[in-house]
Amino acid sequence: MDRSVRVSGGGAAVGEDGGGAATEGAAGAAGAGGAVGLPVAAGAEALLGTAGLVTLDAVPSQAGGSGRAGGADRVSGVDRAGLVAGPVSGVPDGAAQSASAGASAGACAVRAGLRGLRGLRPWRLLPTPTGTPFTFGYAVVLLLTSLFAEYGDPSLISSLHQGSSTDVAHLADRPMFVLVASALWIAGGITSPYAVVFLLVLTALERRVGGLRTAGVFLLGHAVATLATEVPVGLSVLAGHLPSSSVYRLDYGISFGVAASVGALAGLLTPWLRWAVLAGFGWMLVQDLIAFTDPMTNWGHLLALVVGVATWPLLRGHGRDASA
Repeated sequence: MDRSVRVSGGGAAVGEDGGGAATEGAAGAAGAGGAVGLPVAAGAEALLGTAGLVTLDAVPSQAGGSGRAGGADRVSGVDRAGLVAGPVSGVPDGAAQSASAGASAGACAVRAGLRGLRGLRPWRLLPTPTGTPFTFGYAVVLLLTSLFAEYGDPSLISSLHQGSSTDVAHLADRPMFVLVASALWIAGGITSPYAVVFLLVLTALERRVGGLRTAGVFLLGHAVATLATEVPVGLSVLAGHLPSSSVYRLDYGISFGVAASVGALAGLLTPWLRWAVLAGFGWMLVQDLIAFTDPMTNWGHLLALVVGVATWPLLRGHGRDASA
């Protein structure tokens, strides 16, 4: 006779021939398999939430999944995981409940992962009028000036670029005006790589530290790198090492501010992503410097990146949740 002893509430049954012990072990393994799936799904969903791309929903706990499998999810004798709710012939009732609980927990993990995919919000990578007003407004201005530079009268555009240039002559005459005006143009237009980096980096930075601090980082990098590259030119002209025409060297664009923003944003990322961003962007700047096509500007990019890194202590205490 295959007599079995059911232990109410224990979720296991022990038979005379030892089959109950084996069944109990199998049920425990099934439950453990379901439990392992939950932290994996929860961790994946939390990582996406940190990037600001998903809304973090509560992940069902193992206990909640087990409770539902035990009774709340039973509909007409079949639970929602597709398992028979009643006793199975040849399998102790407690073991069937444990197996059903493990399977239901695994199903909860799958549902949590699917919910995370449904919650993807890629549009958060781009600026919005309410979420990132500084970046959005600045991007609109840059779009308009870029379109004007593309389709406007070439002689007028050249005159405006020259009047906005942060060269030595203009910095000595009206420094504040040209520091602002030079940042209203994108060197290379909207197809420039710095235009894409501007949208992604400043949007992410403003979502974390706010528009005022983002503007401060951008302007600080823009001003410091500009002065650090133009002042030596002026001194070299005075010393006779460069011709006097060097004080009118055309210099405008957003690249210094963008480089500083990249450095600042890196400090708010996880350690492995932080150093990956700094290494990748820094290597790109070093390659430009090695090419030696515009060494003064290339040195300015590296200096602006360092300025952004120097703002880490000021920004880390003011970081906001990326999903906010």
